Amino acid sequence: MSVAVNRKPLWQAYRLPREALIRWVPVLVIVLASLALGLGEDELRQWGRYEREALESGEWWRLITAHLVHLGWGHLWLNLAALVMLAVLFDTLMTAADWILASILCALSIDIGLYVLQPDVAWYVGLSGMLHGLMIVGAFALIRADARLGYVLLLGVGGKMIWEQLVGPLPFSESTSGGPVLVDAHLYGTIGGLLTQLVRMVQRRRLA
Repeated sequence: MSVAVNRKPLWQAYRLPREALIRWVPVLVIVLASLALGLGEDELRQWGRYEREALESGEWWRLITAHLVHLGWGHLWLNLAALVMLAVLFDTLMTAADWILASILCALSIDIGLYVLQPDVAWYVGLSGMLHGLMIVGAFALIRADARLGYVLLLGVGGKMIWEQLVGPLPFSESTSGGPVLVDAHLYGTIGGLLTQLVRMVQRRRLA
């Protein structure tokens, strides 16, 4: 006796749900944009980095591209690996809208912080400031899901902020990134993450 088995094609059997794909769209946009700018090496790095004088000349795109260009490929791969790890960790806890909101507010917090509070900063590149803010947003999402890891992340980021403000960059950070580390960008990114959490709390209360 033979039994008919309804087998799905391989591409359908291992296809990600549409919701999961949508959640990953903002992360993939950041990854692909960073890689594309990285291919331009120093020329695109100069074109995209945060520069106060260039901003005052009307080159406003730098407020976005500054977070996507990096010191080099080592710096780029390190930040992208961290971003993907966060995306996997917070996969079912953050929607695409959450990622977009957090990315915008964290980037703006860094841009405003550097421009208003630190006029002496000549230039800045990298995703690390935004990553600190995204960790804060994800940590609160974990806490809402009753995961203790959220508290660990909050304590870790908070402790790192205290160390960097009192002592300076972590001992290994400049060697791994391939250049100087602007620790205040991490602080402003963290503030952006806290601001994102505040906005989300207000949104949830309005929907309740």
